[in-house]
Amino acid sequence: MTIRTKTPKFDTPQIPVKAKIAAAWTSFMFLYIYVDILNFYKPGVVDGILNGLVWRFAVNSTLLTVMLVSVSIPALMVMLSMTLPARANRATNLVVASLYIPYSIFNAAGATWEWALFYGLSIGVEVLLLAFILRSAWTWPRTPAPSSLPGRASAPATVRTAG
Repeated sequence: MTIRTKTPKFDTPQIPVKAKIAAAWTSFMFLYIYVDILNFYKPGVVDGILNGLVWRFAVNSTLLTVMLVSVSIPALMVMLSMTLPARANRATNLVVASLYIPYSIFNAAGATWEWALFYGLSIGVEVLLLAFILRSAWTWPRTPAPSSLPGRASAPATVRTAG
């Protein structure tokens, strides 16, 4: 005779918004970097770089600085998402994620139909991650004011009189 016991359900602890957003930025960074690395396998890309061209831009210090800033911002967002106070964190994530959506979509510029699936999938996942960041920041839970907490009496109002 076999005795069956109920299997306990897995505990799903609440994850802080900061951690969710930082994890999304981390995922975004991994994808962002790997898409660039995988792009090197595209015929002609490495030859173009060796000849001093990335897409249609000359490889120079200005281009490399712009590219460094481009990857530094999301990398910094991982750290900022965990360390900024809630109000600044929310605003920063809303602004940066909003700006990176069109920036990510721009990566499809000049792509041929042969590469549509590669760019569509990579940009699609990037945009989904950015949308998650936007939604998480937008719906950031608010802490109720101390006077509105249950069981607390509100402080008496101070009335000023002219005199």
